[in-house]
Amino acid sequence: MSNKQTTRKKKVKAKPVTSLFFLCVAAVGFVFLYLIGQEVMQTFQLWDAIDVSQSELEEVTLENEELTAQKEQLEDPSYVESYARGNYMLSKEGETIFYLPSDDNKDE
Repeated sequence: MSNKQTTRKKKVKAKPVTSLFFLCVAAVGFVFLYLIGQEVMQTFQLWDAIDVSQSELEEVTLENEELTAQKEQLEDPSYVESYARGNYMLSKEGETIFYLPSDDNKDE
């Protein structure tokens, strides 16, 4: 056999192996692209969860500040007394409470 025929046989035999190799590389590349896409999606979902958690934290912090202020007010005896008198119709000793009709009943 001549040198040209031997080279052709090697090229013909090498072509399916080369094609299989590139097919495997492409498959691995697609798997990596898929995994990267999954990671990107998960990252966006985590960012959304962080935003929601931060807004919830702000709400809870505000509520905590309000409750702390209310606690400080309730530690003041004069505030507790005025609150009880206003909301529960409590009176001081010797004081009389009069119930007046509300403005809503005048129309009836």
